[in-house]
Amino acid sequence: MELRQLEAFAAVMSTGSVTGAARLLSRSQPAVSRLVQELEAEIGYALFTRHGPRVTPTEQGFLLYEDVDRALGSLQQIHLRAAEIARGNAQPLLLAATSALALGLLPQALRRVEAQTGAVPIQLRSASPEQVVHAVLSGAVQLGASSLPLEHRGLEVHWIGEMPCVAVLRHDDPLAAHEAVPLQALAQRRLITMSNPFRLRHRLDATLARAGHSPARREALIETNSSVNAQALARAGLGVAVLEPLTAYGAPLEGLAVRPLDTNIPFVFGVVTPQAKPITPPVRALIDALLAAASALPHFVQHDASAHAALLRTLYGDDRGNDHDDQSSDAAAGDDSPS
Repeated sequence: MELRQLEAFAAVMSTGSVTGAARLLSRSQPAVSRLVQELEAEIGYALFTRHGPRVTPTEQGFLLYEDVDRALGSLQQIHLRAAEIARGNAQPLLLAATSALALGLLPQALRRVEAQTGAVPIQLRSASPEQVVHAVLSGAVQLGASSLPLEHRGLEVHWIGEMPCVAVLRHDDPLAAHEAVPLQALAQRRLITMSNPFRLRHRLDATLARAGHSPARREALIETNSSVNAQALARAGLGVAVLEPLTAYGAPLEGLAVRPLDTNIPFVFGVVTPQAKPITPPVRALIDALLAAASALPHFVQHDASAHAALLRTLYGDDRGNDHDDQSSDAAAGDDSPS
């Protein structure tokens, strides 16, 4: 494979046509078509189906694009970094975080860092917990912030935080009058929550099941992969959102009330860096600033990094905790399956 072939393929995927890709790359249309055809010949399968001047990505094309996009992005970062080194610029902070921490914690922490050290270049990637871990393990970023589990070989966990989940609802909702929303009251309401069954959703379902209510059997349940989406749905009056607290407190939407639940559903998260790599002063300052920003939020409890395994057993039960520990070891050995 050649870089020009991958660039042509990515450009066609992004623009939806060979003509648009040619304009984007400042190349001729026949040249872009030839580069894509050479790439298809190299890999042995079609990336697009042709309909005259229009093209449609094949399933294999969509799958390959995910990796090509990441690779081209990394090359672009190298190009930019090379130019920064030539100009004598400071190394940027390369960060990856789940959307909850990227929205609810990192902005305040970065503001603290820049107040102390001045402005620094920042590259922040929002990703799933599994992708955050992979980015740190691969060295693509200097620091990751994510929910547990984080106990993979090759990661250094600096601190772990715990906060109870909250109910987010319209400010004029009758439940907003409660200081703490009764869990039993949610049995009569439409719930909005996360779709990932192995993290927050797992604990919510288990807690409601112990109270004699299983939302998994409710047709009215709304699932989403974003806390911001859940807040917007709650603001529209479509239900009560049960969410992790970082987004609810750190990036609240106007017109919503945030209330604790009368039953603790813990949300546990941590900060990690690549193991056996030196930590630069800006990264160290950010680790401390993240802890300070989290400590300012309601009901925050700090745990030592050594408490990771015990916290997993508390969250998932003995068997589930052991399973996560095993999966963490597998991932470190090269298994990229979600944990």
